[in-house]
Amino acid sequence: MLYFEKGSPDTVIAGAELRQIVFETLKKLGERKNVLVIPPDFTRFFSRAGEITRYIHEFYGENLKAILPALGTHSAMTEEQIQEMFGDIPRNLFKVHDWRNDVVTLGWVPGSYISEITGGRIDYDWPAQVNKLLVDGKFDLILSVGQVVPHEVIGMANYNKNIFVGTGGSEGINKSHFIGAAYGMERIMGRAGNPVRAVFNYASEHFTKNLPIFYFQTVIGRSTQGLVMRGLYAADDISCFNLAAELSLKVNFEIVPKPIKKCVVYLDPAEFKSTWLGNKAVYRTRMAMADGGELIILAPGLKEFGEDAGIDRLIRRYGYFGTEKTLAAVKSDPELAASLGSAAHMIHGSSEGRFSITYAPGHLTREEIEGAGFIYGDLESLTEKYNPAVLKDGYNTVDGEEIFYISNPALGLWSVAERFA
Repeated sequence: MLYFEKGSPDTVIAGAELRQIVFETLKKLGERKNVLVIPPDFTRFFSRAGEITRYIHEFYGENLKAILPALGTHSAMTEEQIQEMFGDIPRNLFKVHDWRNDVVTLGWVPGSYISEITGGRIDYDWPAQVNKLLVDGKFDLILSVGQVVPHEVIGMANYNKNIFVGTGGSEGINKSHFIGAAYGMERIMGRAGNPVRAVFNYASEHFTKNLPIFYFQTVIGRSTQGLVMRGLYAADDISCFNLAAELSLKVNFEIVPKPIKKCVVYLDPAEFKSTWLGNKAVYRTRMAMADGGELIILAPGLKEFGEDAGIDRLIRRYGYFGTEKTLAAVKSDPELAASLGSAAHMIHGSSEGRFSITYAPGHLTREEIEGAGFIYGDLESLTEKYNPAVLKDGYNTVDGEEIFYISNPALGLWSVAERFA
């Protein structure tokens, strides 16, 4: 049931109004005494989920028992990140999700169904895994808060992805990522309906109906005043996601008039410290890049490949060398075969030889960058030439050359029309 909807490409929902919406929506749910909130982590700082969580805490007070950031495979939030995103909410409420150990399996999506929706590409069973706190906590309300935006693994981020990946387990995350990679990232990005989403929807329908999950979904877009909330939708079913996804395509998706020959992407060091996250610069632009084009990624915060030590080790071992080499490595290395999410990420992070990728890192060496399959770029000289403080999003002219600049790849998706048909 849809409890609230507001949004358009021109809508702006500011703080006072947002607080009022959250309060009025929660009043409709009736009295609750044991509440869990599942917001995104710091990698979705701009989602406004931190602000919404603060209003939820204000509304419920001591009846808010726990906050479980949807880390998925990401590193735990630091004290500084929690303070910046969530303010002065008591720290004892925050729990850390351990995707390798703290999970329970609610049920299995049958391989026959997965084979049907992937055209036979994948036929294994998929485990619907969640953090055991969702079950053991006996909550009378679980509030999942997050941003709907184009995404490389799930087409459009959020809704039940926040549950099955954000609080999910190793096998579920790995296998869901690999379903997307096998089906084809460019057939998924920007599409609300796709095989990965269908698997999650099957799991919601069959395995989580006994969990009192309620969703707040935001849509964030750029304006002349910076980032603003363009939409907010609240429901206990998929209706809020469908509406948010429809708006996000209008707000966060850009059809470029011609393939981009040179693209420069900036990765905010507060948000992007790994290629696991930073490769959004690759994922979100690949449908816009020209064959033989050049992608330059300015990454002053880049210090690692994977945020998880095991994933980091595998990426360093095999790098981003395309589908064929990655699949061969999966067949030959049991460790990689047991980490299909890593394999999927390696496939996603390659241009498949179609365009070059130059990474200019703040903390990784030339040997590390080149070992992973990228071209090494000097951060200081490239930042001087392509100054993020001067460039505007979209087309710019630098030294007589046309470039396309993106200030934050996590906020959008870019494509030429024929690749998104």
